[in-house]
Amino acid sequence: MRKIMFFDIDGTLMEDSASHFVPKSTFKALRKARKAGHLLYVNTGRPVVNVDADVRHLGFDGYICGCGTYIESNGRELFYHTNSIDLCRRMAELVRETDCAPLYERRDAFFFDPTTRELPFIKQIRDTFRMQEKNVWRSADDPDFSFDKFVIAYDERSDLAAFKAGIAPYFQFIDRGRGFGEMAPKGFSKRTGMEFILQHHGMEQTQAYAIGDSLNDLPMFEGAGIGIAMGNGDKLIPYADYVTADLWHNGVYQAMRHFGFFVKA
Repeated sequence: MRKIMFFDIDGTLMEDSASHFVPKSTFKALRKARKAGHLLYVNTGRPVVNVDADVRHLGFDGYICGCGTYIESNGRELFYHTNSIDLCRRMAELVRETDCAPLYERRDAFFFDPTTRELPFIKQIRDTFRMQEKNVWRSADDPDFSFDKFVIAYDERSDLAAFKAGIAPYFQFIDRGRGFGEMAPKGFSKRTGMEFILQHHGMEQTQAYAIGDSLNDLPMFEGAGIGIAMGNGDKLIPYADYVTADLWHNGVYQAMRHFGFFVKA
């Protein structure tokens, strides 16, 4: 029977580091699974503009990006959702009023806000983007400012309660830990993206496998028949149907072999 697997990126397919290290066994596993006729999709919170060649050259059938707000298959865009300009501007004001530090993500651009405090997590992201020669100079005050989803860094000076109350009608708050939060539009998630792709291919949930390493991968587990936690995903492990080895000890390869992805569909 044909299977489909959905992959998180950082901590699953590759190191969450500047090196973006990918084990050789992961390359081999993905190649063998596609040769056997199974489907492979990336499912990430990143906007599609941040799904770079280091991910694409691994070889996938498609990409679910921005927590289900953008979906492509075989190089063709199937779905896209964004927010009104008015809502985006109101959210930017809320971030400023509650003393958080944002990164706004759109499928074709990133926007920072130089009027807010520079908290370390956002500075680290901007520095990484700069090294990757991405445009880090777009601002929340730009005339064409808008976003599909956004993230914030916060600390003890931030009014997190007021921030959560302000976004509640429009966005869900995903706690990424260490003073970092991710905001996806209500009604959109890694799970909704999976459901769209399963319908697109005429497949059932029982044919779907999801593999990740952090709590923001829980929606994938909810949308899959089998949820697989990487051995380095301590917080995700309690929710998994299967725990594989960590990224550095062939975790992706082990999981795909265990569930028959190397056997012809």
